[in-house]
Amino acid sequence: MDPGSFLNSQRQMMKKIALVAALAAVSASAFAQSSVTLYGRINTTVESQKVGNQDRKVVVANNASRFGLKGAEDLGGGLKASFMLESGLGSDDGSADTKNFWGRESWVQLAGSFGAVRLGNFTPESYFATADYVSMHNHDTGSSEDKLYGGPFRKTNKIGYFTPNYNGFSGSASVSAGEGQPGVKKAYDLAANYDGGPLHLGAGYSKEGDANQFAVRGLYELGAFTFGGYYQRVDIGNDKRNNYRVSGMYVLGQSEFHVNVGGTQGRADFAGQGKTTQFTLGYNYNLSKRTKVYAYYTDVNAKLNTKDFNSLAAGIRHNF
Repeated sequence: MDPGSFLNSQRQMMKKIALVAALAAVSASAFAQSSVTLYGRINTTVESQKVGNQDRKVVVANNASRFGLKGAEDLGGGLKASFMLESGLGSDDGSADTKNFWGRESWVQLAGSFGAVRLGNFTPESYFATADYVSMHNHDTGSSEDKLYGGPFRKTNKIGYFTPNYNGFSGSASVSAGEGQPGVKKAYDLAANYDGGPLHLGAGYSKEGDANQFAVRGLYELGAFTFGGYYQRVDIGNDKRNNYRVSGMYVLGQSEFHVNVGGTQGRADFAGQGKTTQFTLGYNYNLSKRTKVYAYYTDVNAKLNTKDFNSLAAGIRHNF
């Protein structure tokens, strides 16, 4: 082989090796700045339930079990892209939502010093800022969920803006497009939060057509005790009422003792006319940061109809 040709061939080979090494370095850097996580919650109870005048029955019940994928990528300059895909599942029978598989959450987001812009399907922040925040014993799931809160409103086809945190204050605003569908109107959602030491405050407002709701929430931490509550005004067609809920938690080691009481006054289609109340007494024992066993008794007293409900339950919840 001609020495010149041999040297030229070697140079070309070295250039190719250098290019592959450079691409590998860039790919490794990009991979290091992004991540995708599989997460979820399996939450199942065994319950003795009584509904209205029906005979009491024993059931194994799913408590809003779910799984999902979430990820984030650091784009540099303080800019970050992220996404979430979340699906519900029936932990009692293995069922899945095949019609809207990612129906719980499915969104993409860009965030930076300006805050965050989110597009897609996501739960109204007005709910998280109020009712969900004070549902401490089982995260507003299962038969002990808050039966009185009016909402949340539509969560699909949304664009939302989330402010940065300013000295404990944060907020969000979103609009859900009607997209020209007959009878489907735009929906709006506003939320505000304040977290300052032991004091936590929140407010939320939702509107879709003529329907609207407004709620305010407060929560205070006092050592081993936590006290919270919210008040809500609902106006959805014939469902016009005032709701309230107060809750308390006492923590002793790995044990949590919970109590909450809620009520509604006004006309509510689901409860007839008159005052409806809900009472829950619960106990959680945290085996770890991700796993707990728990028990509760919940009772819904719906006046002027036969939809009274009560349940004595024991369950296991595991987060992953």
